[in-house]
Amino acid sequence: MAPYQIAVVVGSLRHDSYNRKLANAVVKLAPADFSFKQIQIGDLPLYNQDDDANQAESVKRLKNEITSAHGLLFVTPEYNRSIPGVLKNAIDHASRPNGQNAWAGKPAGVLGATPGTSGTAMAQQHLRNVLVAVDVLTLAQPEAFTQIKEGLFDEQGNIGPGSKKFFQNWMDRYVAWVKKHAG
Repeated sequence: MAPYQIAVVVGSLRHDSYNRKLANAVVKLAPADFSFKQIQIGDLPLYNQDDDANQAESVKRLKNEITSAHGLLFVTPEYNRSIPGVLKNAIDHASRPNGQNAWAGKPAGVLGATPGTSGTAMAQQHLRNVLVAVDVLTLAQPEAFTQIKEGLFDEQGNIGPGSKKFFQNWMDRYVAWVKKHAG
């Protein structure tokens, strides 16, 4: 088992999600001492504070997966210039009830991809604002506002040669960030 276990939170539920594809490709650039597990968020009920005292099993699972991880990787699409509701719902669930925030103190990286030219810049900024509120230690640079273009992925689903150097640099910085801040 790799010493650094990373919980990957993909903010899209779509089967052929560009962001799931990006998550699957970028983790291949990590060193062998890092392992990545995409955590499920699509089965969570809508957050309701009335349920804090009796959280659903899916919420307990989410919180356990986050708590056991050394770091976090968020990969989000941009919906209406912000993050998807399913992602915000997961963040809300795992941060509650007050005093039981599973996200607190975890080092994280943020990525996102879209066919649009802004490359999820607004969604990532909104996500960073939310992550500050739940005490996630988010890597600031380099930012990765990725536009889906021909050649971003190769035929095997890896990062293509034209983008590999950029994403390898991003991963190297992320790995250093996690190693510096993982408890």
